[in-house]
Amino acid sequence: MLDSKFVRENPDLVDKAMASRNTTWPRQEFLELEQSRRELIGQVEELQAKRNASSKEIGSLMKAGQKDEAGKMREEVVKINEAIEGFNFQLSEVEEKLHHILSGMPNIPGEHCPLGKDETENVEVFKWGEPTQFDFEPKAHWDLGDELGIFDFERASKIAMSRFALLGGLGAKLERALINFMLDFLTKEGFKEWWPPAIANADTLFGTGQLPKFEEDLFHVDKGMYLIPTAEVVLTNIHRDETLSAEDLPLWYTAFTPCFREEAGSAGRDTRGLIRLHQFDKVEMVKFAKPEDSDNQLDHMTKQAGLVLETLGLPYRIINLVTGDIGFSARQTFDLEVWLPSYNDYKEISSCSNCGDFQARRANIRYKDPENFKGTRYVHTLNGSGLAVGRTMAAIIENYQQADGSIKVPDALVPYMGGIEYITAQ
Repeated sequence: MLDSKFVRENPDLVDKAMASRNTTWPRQEFLELEQSRRELIGQVEELQAKRNASSKEIGSLMKAGQKDEAGKMREEVVKINEAIEGFNFQLSEVEEKLHHILSGMPNIPGEHCPLGKDETENVEVFKWGEPTQFDFEPKAHWDLGDELGIFDFERASKIAMSRFALLGGLGAKLERALINFMLDFLTKEGFKEWWPPAIANADTLFGTGQLPKFEEDLFHVDKGMYLIPTAEVVLTNIHRDETLSAEDLPLWYTAFTPCFREEAGSAGRDTRGLIRLHQFDKVEMVKFAKPEDSDNQLDHMTKQAGLVLETLGLPYRIINLVTGDIGFSARQTFDLEVWLPSYNDYKEISSCSNCGDFQARRANIRYKDPENFKGTRYVHTLNGSGLAVGRTMAAIIENYQQADGSIKVPDALVPYMGGIEYITAQ
């Protein structure tokens, strides 16, 4: 969430920021509400001062034996209290409206986020490896998975509905191998592993920015709870309403979770295979950092996600997303895109974002550093996929396919596959 004071004092800057993100904000309404809020606060403070003065005078009158005069002043104090209560009620209504406006406004892009209208203007900043070449006609991962007997989308639809996957045999083993490999890789990098709930409450999803704006993208369960769309949600909220110590920052967290998304508005996109499912596995990275260190932490996180791909031998590139393409909570985002032969193109497999203090303000996550400043400051939060497991599996199957229809297991995964070097028909 944006700082109300910052928005009030910099409406022109906010205008430009929202325009760069292809959106608008109710500037006039916000400024009028802010003016009302300040006026109401002033009226309440004035009445409180008057009440305090009257209370002192009542005490003096009582000591002087002027009980009638003291009684009249008590009646005035009652009226003052009623007036204060009325103004406080109006103030709470105004603050609720301001909160509603701010909770629906996206983050302001950071200075290193390039200006651009949409994904067509994203900037490639790094590339590793070259697109895989074959001396035979390569197949898509959904065809290979079906032929090898490791995928069954038809039975998954019978069990649930479309856009779910059923993995069997070495397909299930490869999924588990990838999860364990990614977790081991990241914990060796210094991340602390967590095993969090896969269901979260509304406050948790508000903290990371999914609610209220993106409620239609979430799977609802009973009693106001939701299936999580990513482990970012639960990892970030571990420290909701907490004050951390500067000496403990940065904090690096990782977790594997299943992820659940309604994918509202994505009809017709990536309908085959493992690319866009309602349920998928992901290993997530989350960092808590000091404001002055968060850009460095974003660069490092992006490199860490890239190292996972390099260790697996998968060609990829890094894209710096423009202002018109970054997510709601992000101030800057680097996407990692892996080469997929079936698309003859790169496809997003990780998105690493610096959210600044946007999520920390919503979730009330602060830190104290008594040696450098008084009071507390909001931390900066960062998140990134390390990686999306299904998309990584799709990339391995397509890039490591052999002429005989088998799949070579990347060397780094062989120990996690129990020594299996090739996936053949089951």
